Amino acid sequence: MSRREGAEKPQRSCLACRESRDRDRLIRFVLSPQGEVVPDLDAKLPGRGAYTCTSAACLAAAVKQRQFSRAFKQEVAVPPADQMTELVARLLRERIMGYIALANKAGKVIAGGSMVGEALKGKTKPGLVLVARDVSEAIGEKIAAQAAGSGVACQWILTKDDFGALLGKAPRSALAVKSSGFVAQLLKTIERYRNFLGEVQ
Repeated sequence: MSRREGAEKPQRSCLACRESRDRDRLIRFVLSPQGEVVPDLDAKLPGRGAYTCTSAACLAAAVKQRQFSRAFKQEVAVPPADQMTELVARLLRERIMGYIALANKAGKVIAGGSMVGEALKGKTKPGLVLVARDVSEAIGEKIAAQAAGSGVACQWILTKDDFGALLGKAPRSALAVKSSGFVAQLLKTIERYRNFLGEVQ
């Protein structure tokens, strides 16, 4: 193992709960030139950063307790807690949709419940199955069971209309993403999004 591989990941503390975690498992916030607190999901923006858990509850608490002003050691402009949590949730959701759109453009997406089912029966399995949250329970459970039987990760995310809009088609109940780098990116972003919403413990 190289020295770099064995090094511990940088740790940061959440402004609200004060727990220390790996920096890449937190949400970073920075100040804009106008002194506004903005999310930095990629942790690449310049300047001093402040962090919260990937949790709407922690972010809301940090806003209500004025922790951003303390962290940046100055008065800062920050939206009300509900607006800030809605902003971060929207950005995370848009990130998921962006990866799906890129995967589709690269020819890595199979759309529609029946097509996904056929792909799961095939010799070359997809890397990930996405089921729309608003699909009928019977259809959704059938697709999820097929994915599980094929050893393919399955996530319930977005809506049928979202899937259709991303592909420029009619609503779709499910998508499959072929094995590629997009699978890992999607799984990581979906986990962050669901953690933020409190759906994953």
